[in-house]
Amino acid sequence: MALNQASQLYSGSDRLGPWCSPTGSPAPLSCETGCGEGSWILVCRLLVPTQVSLLSMEEDIDTRKINNSFLRDHSYATEADIISTVEFNHTGELLATGDKGGRVVIFQREQESKNQVHRRGEYNVYSTFQSHEPEFDYLKSLEIEEKINKIRWLPQQNAAYFLLSTNDKTVKLWKVSERDKRPEGYNLKDEEGRLRDPATITTLRVPVLRPMDLMVEATPRRVFANAHTYHINSISVNSDYETYMSADDLRINLWNFEITNQSFNIVDIKPANMEELTEVITAAEFHPHHCNTFVYSSSKGTIRLCDMRASALCDRHTKFFEEPEDPSNRSFFSEIISSISDVKFSHSGRYIMTRDYLTVKVWDLNMENRPIETYQVHDYLRSKLCSLYENDCIFDKFECVWNGSDSVIMTGSYNNFFRMFDRNTKRDVTLEASRENSKPRAILKPRKVCVGGKRRKDEISVDSLDFSKKILHTAWHPSENIIAVAATNNLYIFQDKVN
Repeated sequence: MALNQASQLYSGSDRLGPWCSPTGSPAPLSCETGCGEGSWILVCRLLVPTQVSLLSMEEDIDTRKINNSFLRDHSYATEADIISTVEFNHTGELLATGDKGGRVVIFQREQESKNQVHRRGEYNVYSTFQSHEPEFDYLKSLEIEEKINKIRWLPQQNAAYFLLSTNDKTVKLWKVSERDKRPEGYNLKDEEGRLRDPATITTLRVPVLRPMDLMVEATPRRVFANAHTYHINSISVNSDYETYMSADDLRINLWNFEITNQSFNIVDIKPANMEELTEVITAAEFHPHHCNTFVYSSSKGTIRLCDMRASALCDRHTKFFEEPEDPSNRSFFSEIISSISDVKFSHSGRYIMTRDYLTVKVWDLNMENRPIETYQVHDYLRSKLCSLYENDCIFDKFECVWNGSDSVIMTGSYNNFFRMFDRNTKRDVTLEASRENSKPRAILKPRKVCVGGKRRKDEISVDSLDFSKKILHTAWHPSENIIAVAATNNLYIFQDKVN
C-alpha cells in the first residue's frame, strides 16, 4: 500500500462554504479501502497555533497572515503546544484538538470546489479559545494542570456547536457560534459601549442590526466542577444527549447537562483502606445506542459492562471481560503492559475495542472469556520492556479508534508510526506521520521494523526507534476514510485517495 502525501500548514483562513446538515448514525463508507490495498494521501499537516499566534487571532487579517508565515518558517513548539486529544464532530465537518496549554483549536473542513477538487479533505483553523487555566488546590497543596484530557462533541441541534472539554478536575460545556451582525443605536450607551449622560438623552432610538465581519465566538455555558478527588481520564456523552459521565481513577459520576451543582456517583471502587487498592479505572464509555449501558476498563486489564437499570450504584457489573494470562509470558512487567489505556464501543454497539501497551483487542459483548481478535501493535518491543520502564515510556497511554463501518481499527506507536488493521482481510500496515517525509505529492511507503539479523534498505532497526516521538491520539471521520493523527504539535490529516 502506498501513501501519497502533500504537506501544507494551516492557513488560518476564515469560514469557508456552508455547513453540512447533521446526520444520525454514521453511514457506511462509500469506499471500503482496506489496509493492504488502495492508496491514501496526506491532504494537510496542521500546526496547532502557539501562544504567539493566539494573540493575533483577534487582530486584522494582514497581521494574521504575517503570523502564519512565521509559523510556517519556524514551527516553534513548547510543551504547552503538544496535542493531548483529537476528536471529530458527528458530521466530520469540524475537528477539535486540545493541548497541554489548556487550549482548544477547532478546524473546519474546506468545501470542495470545481477548481480544487483535491482539497476536499483539507481543514483550516475555525476557532481557537482557552478552555482551562492552571489552578492550585490550596487544601491539598496540589497544582491542577490546564492540560485538556478529553474533548467530546454533542450532536448539532441548531446553528451552534457544543462540546465538552475536561482537564484533571473540571468539565466545561462550550458553545461555538458565528456572528455576522452587531446591534447599533443603543439608548443608554454610545457606539463605544460607554454609558451616556441621561441628561443628553432626548430621543428614543430603536436599535438595529448592522452587518459585520464574520466572528466565531466560543462561550462557556456550563462548568461542572468539584466532583472529582482524582484525575479525570474520560468523559462520554450518553445516547439520550441529556446526560454524560466523567470518570477518574476510582469513581465514575453521571451528570445532567442542565445541572452543574450535583452529580450522581454510579461507580465507586475506592476501598475503605487505600492500602488495599489493587486497581484503578483507566477509561469509560457509554454504549452508542443504549443509554443505560456503559463500560469501564481497569489497570488490571479487565473490562466491566454495567447496566444502570440494575442498580443505582453500579459497583456490581453485569458482564466481566478478561483474558486469562499465559503463564509462559509472565514477567515483572506483565501487570503494567496489561493495563488498558483506552476502550471504545464499535459504532454498531456489538463490539468493544481495548488498547493495552502491546496489543489491540476486539471483544464481542456476548463472549466474556476471551477477545475474538487480538492484534500485535509493536510486539518487537517486548524485548525492550526493561529500558522502556526506565524511561517511563511503558506507562504511555495509547488510544484506539474504529473507522465508520467498524471494519478497520487504528492505533499509534513510537517513532511517529501508526498502525491500521483490517478486520476483514486480516492485513495490517505501519505508516509514519513525519514532517521529514512530507514532500508534496510524494509516496510514503509502509514502514517495517527489523528486529534482528540483516536489515533491508527500507526497514528501520528496532534499536534506532525514537521513543520521544509517539502517536498517542488519533481520530477517524465518522463516515469517510479521513483520519487525523496527532504528533507533538502537528496534526496530520490523511485521506483515502478514492474517497
